[in-house]
Amino acid sequence: MSKKKENDKVEIDFGAGRVSFGGLFKGLGNLIDLATRLREEGVEKRGEIEGLPRNARGVYGFSIRTLAGKPVIESFGNIRETAKGPVVEEVREPMVDVFDEQDHILVIAELPGVSENKIKIEVAGDIVNLTASDKDRKYAREILLPGKVKTEAIKTSYNNGILEITLEKEK
Repeated sequence: MSKKKENDKVEIDFGAGRVSFGGLFKGLGNLIDLATRLREEGVEKRGEIEGLPRNARGVYGFSIRTLAGKPVIESFGNIRETAKGPVVEEVREPMVDVFDEQDHILVIAELPGVSENKIKIEVAGDIVNLTASDKDRKYAREILLPGKVKTEAIKTSYNNGILEITLEKEK
């Protein structure tokens, strides 16, 4: 997958066709068309990464958010590109969304396969460090918040692999 940027246009090549995000709705339409075509054609990228332990399992994906102007593309998973080529790490980076509400910040993280009592949340200023580790799954992510929050006012809920963290903003 490669990216190209020209005059506020973001173009992504998924290996089966390019999608341009110059116009918000046109870009979304192109992305939906591409996803439909890939599904219909059965296009799938699979492969082996040499030099890894035999049972290494890799997860890679990306999310595209378009709520406030330009699309924001973030990857998640445990496959990383290095100077020596792709590697599969033991710890996955979970998919996370951050919502800046009027009096609080809401963080939603997808942590499938871990028990609630195995999740650790550390807050310092405008950074949340999220880690979770269970039998077969390990997650870690540092999340930059849009502002500072009160470290003593944290509310959480966890249901079906979805963690919601509500953080009260500092005044």
